Amino acid sequence: MEPVRIGVIGGSGVYQMESLSNVEEVRLDTPFGPPSDAYLVGTLAGQRVAFLSRHGRGHRIMPGELNSRANVWGFKMLGVGRLISITACGSLKERYAPGHIVIPDQLFDRTRGRPLTFFGGGIVVHIGMADPFCPDLSAALYDAVSTTPATVHRGGIFITIEGPRFSTKGESRIFRQWGADIIGMTAVPEAQLAREAEICYGAMAHVTDYDVWHETEEPVTIEAVIRTITRNAEITKQAVQEVVAQLPAQRTCACQHALRDAIITDRKMIPPEVKARLRLLIGKYVE
Repeated sequence: MEPVRIGVIGGSGVYQMESLSNVEEVRLDTPFGPPSDAYLVGTLAGQRVAFLSRHGRGHRIMPGELNSRANVWGFKMLGVGRLISITACGSLKERYAPGHIVIPDQLFDRTRGRPLTFFGGGIVVHIGMADPFCPDLSAALYDAVSTTPATVHRGGIFITIEGPRFSTKGESRIFRQWGADIIGMTAVPEAQLAREAEICYGAMAHVTDYDVWHETEEPVTIEAVIRTITRNAEITKQAVQEVVAQLPAQRTCACQHALRDAIITDRKMIPPEVKARLRLLIGKYVE
């Protein structure tokens, strides 16, 4: 199959991309089990693009149940070098109003018990995550959304909670005091797994609500989330098509070399079965 260079992973309310043409369903298995669904591989703006429904079509998988390692590994198998995350989020700041889109540049992890790495079992990797979202891809996403009627914000701290419940008012107020800007349930561990896979990762976060801290707004409900995402569907499609059309063929960011200096284990001490299982990621560095 022709290599796919760009991936899109859709969250709540985004379960397919009607703008893809010449679509084929690709089902993959990975060393970490099956991904959330089949990858829909098609053509968009002259580029081969792979789309995956993060929660599965029909929204069957909770945030804490997501097999993010399989999802990201599957994109890597297809040849993806840039991964665009479409995600819903709550706002923790007045200026990020429902209906706005945020292109975050930072993460704060408040999850519990999720597998956070592809590595272990005989190989230790300390990946750099000072800037968890690819700056080049994020800039391209910001420029693309700026061509739409939506209000878009560049930068912001994206706090990721375990879910599936929404925050209490006490939690929401403390997150605001910490300086977080938006809140969601899935950016962790996707961002660090993409970095371990040397895939550029950027997020288009759709603000659906003011979480529960805002005294003059109704508390967040899933109905509000879906309503906002559905209303923004055309903007999402337009922005994705724009960014796919504008991205240069070659990457110049550091994401593509993220593992080069991150593997601390003596190469001779890595078990052969681990080398074989992780060859897709580490083959160019340990063989």
